[in-house]
Amino acid sequence: MAIQAGNKVPACTMKIMDEQGPADITTGEIFSGKKVVLFAVPGAFTPGCSLTHLPGYVVNADKIKASGVDSIVCMAVNDAFVMDAWGKSHNAEELLMLADGNGEFTAALGLELDGSGFGLGTRSQRFAMIVEDGTVTHLNVEEGTGVDVSSAETIMALL
Repeated sequence: MAIQAGNKVPACTMKIMDEQGPADITTGEIFSGKKVVLFAVPGAFTPGCSLTHLPGYVVNADKIKASGVDSIVCMAVNDAFVMDAWGKSHNAEELLMLADGNGEFTAALGLELDGSGFGLGTRSQRFAMIVEDGTVTHLNVEEGTGVDVSSAETIMALL
């Protein structure tokens, strides 16, 4: 069953890129005591993710943070090297590019996507959530292939 508003974010360790290379980061470090917008994409460098989803959050990062958000997190079932390169290619310095390389966090959320028909394996559904001190307050999961309910503009209206 998928996570819902009112649920705590499950404990998990993922990867980010720091100065020394891939580094562990826990959900506690990301969410505890903070207001966080996390959006997830099926894959870095894919068309919908690169043309619409990520750019919306990059362009609106200052407005989102001005609404009381401590951090904006972009997550995909990709490795830390890919997430870092993708973030750099889109000037996403204001975002935390989070690598759920093994899909463990995605599975714990219950938001997996079977992308095997496209050669992608198991990925994350496209979604966005607002988390306050580790508790999900809003969760918007895309029903189809577009970027609508998980867009930066939609999430900004909920803040």
